Amino acid sequence: MNRELTRTDFTLDPAAKSWIESAQGSDFPVQNLPYGVFEIPNSKNSGSSASARIGIAIGDRIVDLAELERARLLRVPGVSAAQLERDCLNEFISLGSSIHRLVRERVFALLVEGTRASDELRSNSDHCRAVLVARGDARMLMPVRAGDFVDFYSSLEHATNVGIMFRDPTQPLLPNWKHIPIGYHGRSSSLYVSGEPIIRPCGQLKPDDNPPVFAPSKQMDFELELGFVVGKNTRPGERVDARKAGEYMFGMVIVNDWSARDIQRWEYVPLGPFLGKSFATSVSAWVVPMDVIEGLRVAEPERDVDILSYLDDGGNKSLDISLRVSIQSAKMTAPQEICRTNFRHMYWTINQQLAHMTSNGTPIRCGDLYASGTVSGKTPDSFGSMLELCWKGTRPLSLSDGSTRTFIQDGDTVTMAASAMLEGSVRIGFGECSAMVTAASE
Repeated sequence: MNRELTRTDFTLDPAAKSWIESAQGSDFPVQNLPYGVFEIPNSKNSGSSASARIGIAIGDRIVDLAELERARLLRVPGVSAAQLERDCLNEFISLGSSIHRLVRERVFALLVEGTRASDELRSNSDHCRAVLVARGDARMLMPVRAGDFVDFYSSLEHATNVGIMFRDPTQPLLPNWKHIPIGYHGRSSSLYVSGEPIIRPCGQLKPDDNPPVFAPSKQMDFELELGFVVGKNTRPGERVDARKAGEYMFGMVIVNDWSARDIQRWEYVPLGPFLGKSFATSVSAWVVPMDVIEGLRVAEPERDVDILSYLDDGGNKSLDISLRVSIQSAKMTAPQEICRTNFRHMYWTINQQLAHMTSNGTPIRCGDLYASGTVSGKTPDSFGSMLELCWKGTRPLSLSDGSTRTFIQDGDTVTMAASAMLEGSVRIGFGECSAMVTAASE
């Protein structure tokens, strides 16, 4: 039965189903509709001279938004096809949340079963051919051009584990940790989209009781994280209210903030992470919109220390998102899962992270990326780094090809995935954040 969608139906209706069959049970059902940037190698879409363009994922397809507008099916005032033929989302993000919502609602109406809008697309084979691109044919690009990248340190379990290993087992946390969302400023120039290989870094290593040497890192590690993309600029001196911080976010991605533990261990005192972290950060290709993220909010972990009022986010700002990591060596025929955890246990929420980041008046800009820091749970199989999983190299991890690992070797592919249940019935996926580690440059 045909019906027109109203705002009360909106796009998170768990009963809604897309007429695109591959959407059912996939990472990208009609309730998700994440944004990404893609191109078709050795091909041009009809009528366009631009190769890179903005798309929305649905099942195993990508909705080419420029072609949708060119077919006069998008119908969102103020949005042109030219604005959608871009190699990053930044200009689109800057259009504002009201435009994002109109685009989302229109695409939802075109893709969901049983609306007159969906008939406009579904019944026109020429439009379907131009608008719906096979994801397998597309090459995904870095979704945003981040002017700034910040990585936080917000998992109590991770910070405790690291403190036990490297500081004081009886007092693993520094005195400020439960009062401040700790972070560091990374390099946006070394952000890479999922699928791009990561070159093993070189740096100063300090063998025990010997002078330092310059060599490839021997302790390459991953860090399992989520990140949020800034969706709204602020002025110098402006602070973001922790309770309203979600209004300044465009969406979320998976992040692997790679770490060279041996380089980091020698350099980090007194100023913290530097070359041991700045060489590479991998980012998933699809940005899950905040309209979806807001539907995943849950209660925050209990705190035993009072926080200052500017960090009060009103509660229920944690996110129930499952995370997992797998490794596949060059000799393995399939990846092997080595970690499974959940983002809901993070001590500091993304709202508190952004509120603290801007508390000194620093401005933020559309497209900036802020990562959560390593996500670790309470059990050994939920630790979000090799450093913890193998406990500083003392508990080697056995792989299915018969080899063992204490850290990542050349030829290993690390893949991270994230998913959540919307209203307990619809699985929302983030896609994958995957990269192979290759040998250091000569």
